[in-house]
Amino acid sequence: MKRTLAVLAALTAAATLPVVASPSATAHGRPTTYQLQGDPGGSKFEGIGADERRGLFYVSEVTGGEIHRGSARSARTEEWLAGDGTDGRFTARGITTDAAGRVYVAGGPNGIGTGRPDLWVYSPRGELLAALRAPGDDVFLNDVAIGPDGAAYFTNSNAPQVFRVARHGGTWSATLWADATGTVEQQAGFNLGGIVVSADRSALVVAQGNVGALWRFDLRSRAVSRVATGDAVLTDADGLVRHGSRLTVVRNFARMLATLRLSSDGRRAHLVTQQATDPTRVLTTAKVLRGRTLYVDSKFDEPVASGPYEVVTEPLAR
Repeated sequence: MKRTLAVLAALTAAATLPVVASPSATAHGRPTTYQLQGDPGGSKFEGIGADERRGLFYVSEVTGGEIHRGSARSARTEEWLAGDGTDGRFTARGITTDAAGRVYVAGGPNGIGTGRPDLWVYSPRGELLAALRAPGDDVFLNDVAIGPDGAAYFTNSNAPQVFRVARHGGTWSATLWADATGTVEQQAGFNLGGIVVSADRSALVVAQGNVGALWRFDLRSRAVSRVATGDAVLTDADGLVRHGSRLTVVRNFARMLATLRLSSDGRRAHLVTQQATDPTRVLTTAKVLRGRTLYVDSKFDEPVASGPYEVVTEPLAR
């Protein structure tokens, strides 16, 4: 067991250790840093979705709700979808893609007190397929993952809830799929956030960042239980990235990456490493694209954000 953990730790470090290089440097013919467009008044970013088949990634902008798109092989990205009210979208948070290349966008507080949509679904060409309200009046959709059934599962930071979005008979709908009230204690600040599917596809693993907990939502029974993580410190857990049995927890304002070995059913996780990230950045979430992990530099630490705005592959402190 000790040998296995040591090997895993070494592999994790090798995959994430930074290389001293300029922003224009490339690794295996690909950039190590991707440049995002920003607004003159400053932009902040949060979510990222990766389309492995097409080699594309999508980044959500908190300030305005724009959706940016980039290619794994180009350092420059483009504003793919306008914000500032486009399709009722004034802010955007978590984002992901499904096997068909459709793009799912979580709206954070976009619909609270406004009647605007809480989430959107777009075709790979950018056509609006759905703009939906989630059930409830205080819904903060934070992050989203595609389940084994092809549906999208969205976390709610304002209540211990997960919503399911799917198309039935040509009609898209958002339903309350699981409510963990009484099991997950709601605390001040951001609660449920990052979400991934367990390796055996039996459950969703969800981060509760303000208390540093991971929760398992069983996909069959919808039962909710706390993931056993021992004494691992996971406060400020934001984005989750699972690659095989390795679970990376992006701890935004803590400026740390926690790497855990997650059981295939998502019931247990053992801490392998805690590594400090670049102190000049607040990384929010990440996705794997073409064998590399892309991390979003949110700019959340700047009262008025200023460029450069970047997605990075070298997240650790130097």
